[in-house]
This record gives sequence, structure tokens and C-alpha cells, in this order.
Amino acid sequence: MGNSKSVSLSKDLLEELKLNTKYSEEQLCTGYQTFLKECPSGRISKQQLEAIYIKFFPDADPKAYARHVFRSFDSNSDGMLDFKEYIMALHLTSSGRTIQKLEWAFNLYDIDRNGSITKKEIKEIVESIFNMISKEDQKNLPDDENTPEKRADKIWDFFGKKENDKLTEEEFIQGVIDNQNILRLVQFDQPQKVQARLREMKH
Repeated sequence: MGNSKSVSLSKDLLEELKLNTKYSEEQLCTGYQTFLKECPSGRISKQQLEAIYIKFFPDADPKAYARHVFRSFDSNSDGMLDFKEYIMALHLTSSGRTIQKLEWAFNLYDIDRNGSITKKEIKEIVESIFNMISKEDQKNLPDDENTPEKRADKIWDFFGKKENDKLTEEEFIQGVIDNQNILRLVQFDQPQKVQARLREMKH
């Protein structure tokens, strides 16, 4: 879990975060102190992340999506996010490079973390995304993607996969790079409010 309970960031962790994110040393150190004020234990629980989503999406049911987001960033599977995992989540969802974002998107869909995605996993994530979209907005979706089942089918067909096939990370990333239209289908594209709340915790 790194040095999440220490007063200051370790030199190694600081250098790692500077190398892998857009944040400066000053921003990281200041953000760490604020993070500890918000989360004295030095960790964010799954319930705390769910609460952030619920607060900003009161008319939706964001719990399932929040749980999947949490899982995708809980790199050591201990049920908590430490400062490193939190900063990487903030970076990737707000300003990460395209490849980094696609690697994260793959992890989001790879629910059982076995290195490949099934159509069942696609459908489960798509259902959680639909729970984040208002009923009114769902009415405005194209006919061939206005239900979780239709969108999952459309995604799976795009990759040219049969019902029981699996999708590797390389296939997923290359497929999206080759056709940016698929990116809209695999992501929830309205996370600005959550990102804003997470950024508030840094200042």
C-alpha cells in the first residue's frame, strides 16, 4: 500500500507518480496532505467512492459502476484505494494518454482479471453504464444501442467475435485505436462531476 500513513510521501513513490502522471512534485505533496485530511486512514473505501457517485448522480443508480471503477483501480485487490491508486485514477480518467486510458478501460471490463474479456463481462459493464444514464437520455440513443443488450451486441460484433469468444487486451486496444467510434460505446462519457469532486480532494 505504499506509505499512505506517513506524514509525507516517500521519495520513491513521489518519483514514480511524477514519472507516470501529469502532476508536479508540489501538486503531489499538497494533494497528499489534503488526501489525508479527507481520508485520515490514508485510504478510500469502496463505500466512500460509491457515496461520491451517488451525490453527483442522485437521479441514477451509480453503485454498480462505482464498484467496477473501484475494482479497476484497486491494483492490489485489498478493498481500499491508497494515495497512489487514487492519483492514478484521477490522472487516467481526466488526462491520461490514450493508451493508458484504453488499458484502464480494458481493466474495467476484465471483471475477473484473467487477462481477457467475454461478452458476458461486456454486458455487465454496459448495464452499469446504462444505470448512469437518465431514462430521458436513453430515449435519444440510436435504435441499435438503446438497451444494454443491444449495445453489448454492437460492441461484440464490432470486434468480430463469436458468442463464446474472448477478447484480449491487445485486440481491445488496437480495435478502439483503429475505430474511435467504438470508444463511445465502451465508456461512460459523462464523468466530469465525479472527476471534479475527486480533484477537490487534492486542493
